[in-house]
Amino acid sequence: MSNVANWDDPPARFVLEGSFTDGSYGTTQMPGQSPQPWKLRDVVPRQSYTVEFPLDGAVIYFKWYFAALSDERTGLTQRIILEGANAATYLSVVQQSFALSLKAGMERIAASIGAAYKSRQ
Repeated sequence: MSNVANWDDPPARFVLEGSFTDGSYGTTQMPGQSPQPWKLRDVVPRQSYTVEFPLDGAVIYFKWYFAALSDERTGLTQRIILEGANAATYLSVVQQSFALSLKAGMERIAASIGAAYKSRQ
């Protein structure tokens, strides 16, 4: 997951400035919108990381966890956290945005990880 070029979630495009480490910054570009900045936090290679998106008076965190289930299987979990004094303002937009796309996005990421694993065999 540390290769942002493999983050496949159309129509979003992702850019990472620097290496996939704590404190690195990036942007997400959606068609017709300004690039949205984010920051990497709590990066533990091959185990977990957090993407932090600042909002006006709030922040949304995308926490990713990876757990080895066997030699050839990995569990993938994403937890989305919205918090801050102004979080209620964003709640319905966040819920609507991810209710329709989260499952498909997770499935694309899992497939991408599987394909990368198979190509190394």
